[in-house]
Amino acid sequence: MRIDAHQHFWKVARDDYGWLDEAAHPRLYRDFLPRDLEPHLHDGRIEKTVLVQAAPTLSETAFLLELARTTSFVAGVVGWVDFEAAAAPDAIARLAEARKLVGLRPMIQDLPDDRWMLSPTIRPAVLALGENDLAFDALVKPRHLPVLLEFFSRYPDLRVVIDHGAKPDIASGALASWASAMREIARSTGAYCKLSGLVTEAGPGWSTATIEPFVEVLLESFGPSRLMWGSDWPVLEEASDYAAWLGAAETFAAQLDDLQRARLFGGTAAEFYDLEL
Repeated sequence: MRIDAHQHFWKVARDDYGWLDEAAHPRLYRDFLPRDLEPHLHDGRIEKTVLVQAAPTLSETAFLLELARTTSFVAGVVGWVDFEAAAAPDAIARLAEARKLVGLRPMIQDLPDDRWMLSPTIRPAVLALGENDLAFDALVKPRHLPVLLEFFSRYPDLRVVIDHGAKPDIASGALASWASAMREIARSTGAYCKLSGLVTEAGPGWSTATIEPFVEVLLESFGPSRLMWGSDWPVLEEASDYAAWLGAAETFAAQLDDLQRARLFGGTAAEFYDLEL
């Protein structure tokens, strides 16, 4: 089964997407809902998806869970909760009652404190993830990787996936330090990683040659058993389109055998998120 491990839906009128500015993101400033994604899934032979939060509100998580309940191709939802709130463990337990909730994602890339992950304030919420069999999506950038490595050492039993390969600065070709940090994380932790978001980091002039060195690092470091393909639709619409990114990923995966490709394009996501398929 082919799975898109990372996609979004939103309705502009909800007004809780602080980053979604019409001037800055004109291609994204409209509603994106299941009917918009369905043709891309059909053309790409993608059967299921993991729907990921895009706003730091509980109301958006409720909105996504309702969409998942009525959308057959959504196999799981990665939501949001305020990890710093004293009531976070109780909120996580309540959210976990929803059958399709599979993980939570604090929007770390937008937080002012790069060491937020190590705050003792969030420890009860992080532990509550494991207690409720939920995964942690790490939305980080390269500057966070040393902190993320320490975070893993504090929570070795937590299921963690790094979103978008930690958003390497592909546009400027900043490969070496990012690659070193990602290899160390892959070698010394049980983290998983998403092969997603790279075309956005490369920009509208991206090519397979531009992003190939970064994809190779992820494939070599994590391998198909810990790497999962995701579209990051509709965010990728700013730099590309669904078919082009999927086609590029399939080109990179041509070096793999059939079993490895099956892992990359579905099996790893199903296992990591424990999806009910």
